[in-house]
Amino acid sequence: MAKSFRPSKRESRILSEIENSKENARRDSIVRVKENIEPLSNNLAMKLVETQLVETNNKNAIEEQMAAALEKLTRADVFEIDYQIAPFRRVVDAPNVVSLYITAFILEKLINHKDVEEIYGADDEIYQCVHSQVSKYI
Repeated sequence: MAKSFRPSKRESRILSEIENSKENARRDSIVRVKENIEPLSNNLAMKLVETQLVETNNKNAIEEQMAAALEKLTRADVFEIDYQIAPFRRVVDAPNVVSLYITAFILEKLINHKDVEEIYGADDEIYQCVHSQVSKYI
């Protein structure tokens, strides 16, 4: 007969604290994005075009799309965010939720935008580029 595992109160409390700290960090990141939507969307669009990961004929349209995606992120619930980032969760070992959400947006939605001619680079390259800009504001 298999032995059942019952965590003690101490173990349960520690596990609960770890989960709460992860959720708090996630919420704090999204709040900081809400405070910096305009400069963050500008820097993201500029960096993607400069590094030639996104080829476009209208940088302003890319910036507007980034701002709309960031705004949507700030209004989304946990399920919507998890659904959006699920296919890209394994791109890096410890991903930032905001960077992963924007990477997913670029790879799934922005690629079909009329002003985007082509998106170059692997998923992890795009993530690293996005994360370098997001980390400045979070």
